[in-house]
Parts: sequence; C-alpha cells; structure tokens
Amino acid sequence: MTASITQAKGAAPKCAAAKPKRSKAFKRENRTGWAFMAPFAILFAFVFLLPIIWAVYSSFFRQVSQGGGLYGGGELVNEFVGFQNFQYVITSGKFWTGIGHVLLYTVIQVPIMIIAALALAMVIDSFVVKHVTGFRLGYFLPYAIPGVVASIIWVYLYNGQISPIVKGLESIGIHVDFFANNVVLGSMANITTWTFTGYNMLIFLAALQAIPHDLYEAARIDGANGFQVAMKIKLPNVRGAALLAMLLSIVGTIQLFNEPQIMSTADPGISKAYTPMMMAMNTSQGTLTPSGDGPASAIAIVMALIAGLLAVVYTLAERKVNE
Repeated sequence: MTASITQAKGAAPKCAAAKPKRSKAFKRENRTGWAFMAPFAILFAFVFLLPIIWAVYSSFFRQVSQGGGLYGGGELVNEFVGFQNFQYVITSGKFWTGIGHVLLYTVIQVPIMIIAALALAMVIDSFVVKHVTGFRLGYFLPYAIPGVVASIIWVYLYNGQISPIVKGLESIGIHVDFFANNVVLGSMANITTWTFTGYNMLIFLAALQAIPHDLYEAARIDGANGFQVAMKIKLPNVRGAALLAMLLSIVGTIQLFNEPQIMSTADPGISKAYTPMMMAMNTSQGTLTPSGDGPASAIAIVMALIAGLLAVVYTLAERKVNE
C-alpha cells in the first residue's frame, strides 16, 4: 500500500510537467498569423536580405579582360580576387578623402539640425503656438519632397546666374558663391537640414507630448516659470528621442549622396569620388577604376561597417555621459 502511494506521488510531477496539448483553434490562429506575416517576410528578404548577400558575394570578384590577343579587347569576366577589393578601398586616398568630407559634414550638419528640430518641437509644445496642426504640417512638408527634387530646387537657388537669393544679396553689396570650395559643404548641409529638420521635430514632439501633465502642474504650483519647466522637465525627458534622432542622423549623413551628386552637375569642382557613396556609384558605372560591381560592393560594405561603428561609439558615449 505504501509502495503504491509512493509510486503515485512520484508519477504526479511527471504528469504536471507534461506540456499541454495545443488546441486546434490555437494552431489555426498561429497559421493565420504566419500567413499575414508571409508577404512582409518575402518582400523583406527580396528587398533587404538578398541584396546584402549579393553585395557581400560580389565584393570578392572583379571584372577582368580575357582574350583579345596583342591588340587588347577581349571579354570582361568576373574573377575571384579574394579581399583585393577591400584592400583597394582601405588603401585608397580618394576613399579616405571622401570619408573626411562626410565626417566634416556630419559635425557641421547634425548638431544644427538636431538643435533646430528640438527648438521647433519646444515651441509647438508650448502655449505660444495656437494652431499646432498648421505649424507641424508646415515644418514637416520639406521631408515629403524627394531628396533629389529638393537638391535640384536648391541648386537653382544657389546658381549665381539665375538665383533670386544671390541676386538679392548682390543688390545690397553682398557677393556669395555657394559653390566655392570653402562653402560648398555648408551648402549641402543646408539642403539636408531644410529637408530633415521637420522629420526630427516630430520625434521630439512625440516625446514631449508623452510627458505626464502632472509634472507641469506640480512645477507651476512650486512657482516654476515656462523657461524653468522647459529646462528642468522637458529637456531631461527627451533624451531617448535625442538619442534616436542622433543615431538616425549619423547613419543618414554617412550615406551622403543626393546633395553632392546633384550639385556636381553645376559645380565641376565636386569630383566623382567626393563622397564614398558617389565613389561606389561611379565605380559600378565604370567611370572610376577599378570598375565594376565588386569594388563598388566593397566600398558599400566598408561604409556600412563604419556607420555601424560610429553608431555604437555614439551610443556608448551617450550612456557613459548619462550614468
């Protein structure tokens, strides 16, 4: 009797540990969820994962000429070259000059854009602005314009022969050349700032509107004015939004392409390798040597690694400062 009771007690945990069988309804819901997610997963694989895999694969090949005899010619074929494309990128002076342009551009443009976006968000979130929707839409509209179109518009405004801005400044004795060597990077930064300030403003505005209004009421009861509320309550609560905006901006500026590519049509001083992304495109099109998809893919991969490294460094530095 005792042995049978002991055996029953020992068998109880095994029964309790057994996994419950999933019902048919649960399995049906699970299949339905995967079915809804399948179109996105397929498109994500074709649009994002497969191009990355192909870029990594092609970065180990380079187009070489075979045949043709003494007088050249021949057929271009892809030849496996290992890490030679990456060696070319890392040792290329043009590439690192382009990196220098991008880093200087980032140092100039990103802080100005983030500060402007935060200031606009603070103004809209305050009691100064009455018609918030109109201002919010007006600030965001430049972002709705494609980057290429925005660059074309500003190239027109920079052109000294037809620009109303240049002619207006000249009428009061101020001569400005927006394509001068020491000014052209600022001209590009102005285009990006005009385009993306409204986008970053929405990030800050969402963070500001998520702050509990009880904090504002408690601060006003304690006698805090509007400036003190902004400095002591609003700014500390938008640090997460600031981190997100800075990370997106750093990654975006590393991919600088539209502005210099469009401006190069009006300024011959902007070379085909002015930025790494321009260098990658012109390499793939055969206007820079070595040409082909292999060296261009190697440039893109190195730039992706640099962008990821900068994002990690900024994140770690931001966390260290806030500790």
